[in-house]
Amino acid sequence: MTNGRTGGSAPDVRRASSPSSGRETDLAHFLADSTPVISGGRAILLQIADPVVAAGVRRHSDFARRPQQRLAHTLMYVYAVVVGTPSDAAIATSFVNRAHTAVAGADDVDRQLWVAATLYDSALRAHEEFGDPVPPGLAQRVLDAYAPLGVALRVPASRWPSTVPAFDAYWTATLGTLRVTDDARGVVRDLLHPRFAPLWVRTAMPLVRIVTVGMLPDVVRAQYGFAWGPREQARYARTVRFVRRIRAVVPGALLRLPGPLLLRAMRRYATRR
Repeated sequence: MTNGRTGGSAPDVRRASSPSSGRETDLAHFLADSTPVISGGRAILLQIADPVVAAGVRRHSDFARRPQQRLAHTLMYVYAVVVGTPSDAAIATSFVNRAHTAVAGADDVDRQLWVAATLYDSALRAHEEFGDPVPPGLAQRVLDAYAPLGVALRVPASRWPSTVPAFDAYWTATLGTLRVTDDARGVVRDLLHPRFAPLWVRTAMPLVRIVTVGMLPDVVRAQYGFAWGPREQARYARTVRFVRRIRAVVPGALLRLPGPLLLRAMRRYATRR
C-alpha cells in the first residue's frame, strides 16, 4: 500500500451507506469499479491470518465445496454498505450478524476492525496494482466511505482510523501481530485448490493463485509458507501487466456491473427468507 497519502476528515457514519459519496465523481467511480474483486482472495487470506477469524471460518464455512461463496458474500456486504441504499446496508448487516451468532469471537471489535481494514487496504492495493494510482485526497475519501463497514458491525466509530497515516500505522502494527495457524492453512487449501468448485472457478484458479499470493505483504506470505523468489516475482509482474491490459480495454459499464448484480441477488435472497 502506497505510503504518503494524507488527509483528515472524520468519517460520516450516520448510516451505513454514504449519502455524500455520489456527489464526488471520482469517489463514486472508485466505489462502483469492480477492480477490487481481484484482490478478494488477498483480503480473505489476510483476515484468516488472525487465528480467531481463521477458526471461525474453518468451522462455519464450506470452502471445500463452495470456495467462491465467502468472496461473493464479502463483496455483497461491501457493495451494500458502501454504495447501496440504507435498506441494502441493513439487509447485508443482518445477514452477517446472523452468521456470526454461532461463531466464538466473531463479534470481537478487534476482529471486525481487522476484517474491515483488509477490505479497504485490498481495494486500494488493487487499484494501484491493476488500475491507476490513488491520489492522496481520494484515498482519504475512500477511507471515510469504508468506515461504515466496521461501524455497521458494532466497531465504535472512534476505532476506525480517521486519516490515511493513522490507518497505515494501524495496518503496520497489526501485521506484526498476525499468526497463521493450521486452520488458516486448511482454508487456503480449499480456497486456492478447490476440488468441487464449478469448472469456471477451477479454470480461473491459476490466475487467482498468482494474484492472491503476489499481493500479500511479505511477512504474511512467509507465514503461509508460499514459495516466493525471483521466478515467482517475475510471474506475478507478467500477470499484473496482463490484467492491466485487459482492464484498460474493458468498457466502464462492465467494470461497474458486478455491484448491481450482487445487490440484486442479495435483495432476491432476502425476499425469499
